[in-house]
Amino acid sequence: MTAKVRIFGTVISTYTRIVEITCQEAGLSHETIPTPAHSPQNRHPFGKVPVVEVDRLELIESVSITQYLDNAHNSGALQPRDPAARAVMDRWIAMANNYLFPLFEHGLVMPWIMHRFTGAELDRDMIERSLPNISRALAFLDAEIAKDGAWTTGGFDLADVFLYCVLRGVQLTPQGEVGIAQCPHLSAWMAVTQQRDSIRATCWETEPE
Repeated sequence: MTAKVRIFGTVISTYTRIVEITCQEAGLSHETIPTPAHSPQNRHPFGKVPVVEVDRLELIESVSITQYLDNAHNSGALQPRDPAARAVMDRWIAMANNYLFPLFEHGLVMPWIMHRFTGAELDRDMIERSLPNISRALAFLDAEIAKDGAWTTGGFDLADVFLYCVLRGVQLTPQGEVGIAQCPHLSAWMAVTQQRDSIRATCWETEPE
């Protein structure tokens, strides 16, 4: 019987979408149950999302979740077999989670989300303080692709999933859209990745066509 994946997380969420894309790639039926990060219904011990139920397991932490789904239900197709290539993938996922996401989320993406969806005043001071570091991070990614293909050399893998979702949130802000457009190699990678079936199938409801 085909596994059914239940994803508990906020609907407009980088990490909820990462898990949804992994399910799509593995051909897994999945349902996303809207669950605010710090609500009593969220079973993550530190209030993060998503929490996933699959195969009678309750899983937390997106790296662990995506690797399990890919290994158990997709023959590991989203993970390189070669140890060196696997190390490159792991390195980029770690950079996406530990450095890029916090920088982009707190400095740009979240101020716009709060403004657009709650009516809060846009924190322009926060954005202005963050933009120099955001610009340097985008330029770094562009240079890495230009130099050696960075995370793109081994075909589509989990590094692509994590980085695309992190960067798509940036691209949906006015400043981020301009910043990514000024990075030709990064912009080209985003445009190609955006056409993948799993990406198209998991667009946020608020995401433009």
